[in-house]
Amino acid sequence: MSGEDFNYDDSDDVPVGDVELRGPESENVGGGGSSAPDPHLPNPDNPKLEQTHEGEFREDHGESGPLPVTKATYLFAFCAALNSCNLGYDIGVNTDAGPKLQSSMGLTDVELEIFMGSLNLFAMVGSLLSHFFSDRYGRRVSFVVAAVSFIIGVIIQATAASYGLLMFGRVFVGLGVGFGLAIDPIYIAEISPAAHRGMLVTWSEIAINIGIVLGFISGAVFYNTPEEEAWRYMFGLGAVMPAIMIVLVKTVMPESPRWLVSKNRTAEAREVLEKTYPPRYNVDAVVYEINESVQREYAAEHATGWDMILFPTPAFRRMLLVGIGTAVAQQVTGIDAIQYFLVFIIEESGIKSRGAQTAVLIFLGVLKLSCIFLAGRLFDKRGRRPLFFLSLTGMTVALLFLSINFFAGHNSAFAVCSLAIYLSFFSFGMGPGAWLIPSEVFSLTIRTKAMSIATFLNRVAATLMASTFLSTAHAISWAGFFLLLAIVCMMVAAFVYFFVPETKGRSLEDMSMYFAELTGDRSIMDAEAKLRAEENVSVQMSSQQQNQPRESNFTDVVNEDANVVGTMT
Repeated sequence: MSGEDFNYDDSDDVPVGDVELRGPESENVGGGGSSAPDPHLPNPDNPKLEQTHEGEFREDHGESGPLPVTKATYLFAFCAALNSCNLGYDIGVNTDAGPKLQSSMGLTDVELEIFMGSLNLFAMVGSLLSHFFSDRYGRRVSFVVAAVSFIIGVIIQATAASYGLLMFGRVFVGLGVGFGLAIDPIYIAEISPAAHRGMLVTWSEIAINIGIVLGFISGAVFYNTPEEEAWRYMFGLGAVMPAIMIVLVKTVMPESPRWLVSKNRTAEAREVLEKTYPPRYNVDAVVYEINESVQREYAAEHATGWDMILFPTPAFRRMLLVGIGTAVAQQVTGIDAIQYFLVFIIEESGIKSRGAQTAVLIFLGVLKLSCIFLAGRLFDKRGRRPLFFLSLTGMTVALLFLSINFFAGHNSAFAVCSLAIYLSFFSFGMGPGAWLIPSEVFSLTIRTKAMSIATFLNRVAATLMASTFLSTAHAISWAGFFLLLAIVCMMVAAFVYFFVPETKGRSLEDMSMYFAELTGDRSIMDAEAKLRAEENVSVQMSSQQQNQPRESNFTDVVNEDANVVGTMT
């Protein structure tokens, strides 16, 4: 694409937020979305601002095709995603080990519910603590803390001789899970090019489901082992994955380039970006945009600490609503509760054999995992919102089928098919999307804090669902419970329709301006205008002091390369 396709107007007459990209392709800059305001988010009280921020770079989404993902990016994302296997393994292993544990230790239904649900309770604390370690010591330290905590927890659980010790080990497991859930999607999002962020961030959800399948398989491995020993071996195997994770953090994974830039360690950030972007790519431009994003957001922040979250501007309020709301919505659809108690549902449907139950668990786990692989690519091709609607529609239908099955009769084959539909459609949208949206909508200045809150409330919802699942099902009947979940899914679909914008193809650095344009938040746009003015003054002063322009001056690069878009215009 030639430089004549776009004309930039940086004069003082152009209002902030109305920077116009003129040219034959201005209606769909970079393929990331329309330049007109999102139709599903009307703002009658605010000016209609053109959304001009459409991605990291023109070559990332332009006619030349998507920016390729480097082998290093795949490797780093893979390593980070492995951390999510810990949560998946805990869900999978407890699904099968739960009944064995209850029988071996003589637990009541309430005690088993508390044991299952308490993981999410302690994960809340871990998620809130994660932002402190992540912001201060970096993303890599947070991975190590999560892994060590998980190892300590599973060892205590595997050797517990009483219910009290079992719960004590659950504390450490929950802390590790909370840390991991908060940091995994952030790290992957921060090392990924915008065009491929949807696919790579969904690797966390893929890893969760790999862990679930591994947990189910552990039940098959110890099928012939006495119950009082089987669940201990199954818990103990959970220490293998976090141990591998520690080795990978120390030997393979670099620090997040965006965290490095925020700590003024730009040389190290540039080294990481040179690995995650193709050879000869202008990573200096990426560093510049990250740094400019940090400056813009801090300029809009009138106080420090949690004030931007507790007293947000309109743009940040919308970010929090979208990111936190999506994370909570994932759990209120009942996914964790259903997965933890799948054996009870299968048994209630008429399948009594232990071997048949394990076979059904493995089948459902593999099916759910397969669907997530497809969803990862569709998020970047089709967008976030369409997959959310597809997912919620399928989940609603499946839950209605389950309700009808338990109301009219207990057909085991129909129940298994309905569960398969529910888990499959969850994996198409609500599973990976509920972590993709929070990881990309929060601006850098609030990202780890907001992600901690999102994870915390996600775990609150999971705790409430898992800790009351059996009691509620027995109180209102299995048919009534699944009907209630179907209604909740329809409510979540309404939330997505009215509040969640399409973020496909937008860079992380553009999100604050994107939400400012959606909400008419002048504070962020004024901050960007001030930064742009200061940059122009700096360039003019530099030009006066030199006989010729510096070749490394970034403004010269922008003027010479019309392919650069976003806040750098």
